[in-house]
Amino acid sequence: MCALALLGLSTLFFPSPSRAAGDELSRIKENGVLRVGLEGTYPPFNYQNEKGELVGFEIDVANALAARLGVRAGFQPTKWDGILAALEADRFDVVINQVTVTPERQQKYAFSKPYTISGLQIITRRGDETRITRPQDLAGHKVGVVLGTNYEQWLKANVPAADIRTYDDDASRNQDLLAGRVDAVLNDRLIVANLVRQYDGRIVAAGEPFARQEQAIALRRDQDALRGAIDRALEELRADGTLARLSEKWFASDVTR
Repeated sequence: MCALALLGLSTLFFPSPSRAAGDELSRIKENGVLRVGLEGTYPPFNYQNEKGELVGFEIDVANALAARLGVRAGFQPTKWDGILAALEADRFDVVINQVTVTPERQQKYAFSKPYTISGLQIITRRGDETRITRPQDLAGHKVGVVLGTNYEQWLKANVPAADIRTYDDDASRNQDLLAGRVDAVLNDRLIVANLVRQYDGRIVAAGEPFARQEQAIALRRDQDALRGAIDRALEELRADGTLARLSEKWFASDVTR
């Protein structure tokens, strides 16, 4: 078979990455659904209310984003420790779950422009917040984090003397904090107010937030067309005040800048 024929066959059966990426955006629009992976257990970002409905800041953002794309958001709750692997396996199109952009993750995944700006926060039982106030104070203490999060990675890199205890979810980690099985937990500063309410003030912030973090929508690296469309939609939502309004609704401040 001649080289030109082989080239034609390779083009027929193995479309270029850019064409495949464009086809994926077309598929989403044809199906009318943007498949969104999230935990569904991470208030106030995404969680179930008393009626069993998914609500939260990221639910509102995802719905507004999907509307800009001309589709609806279809949510697929998934445990955190498997959520990025599920994205790679094409179980959903994007992950919208307060995913922090890190150099390690950027090697494997693509990210939209950030939609929240946050930082790390030490959280303790009430009464311990004056004893553990700085990252270096975590050395020699049991510190709870959810497995596979940037909080775990940050501790390993910056406070190697901390006794890191990993959990499958926030709820079991928080219960161990209340029971005294860990001395502190490390999490997003934006969830503190919700935790204080949820646990009737028995859990509090210790010290000031640190280590600025940017959170963005995670995609597969071959999704250039979809990422471009999402970035444009986010810019529109920022420009018309939608992101700021949703942020004020859930956090009483603008956490998107």
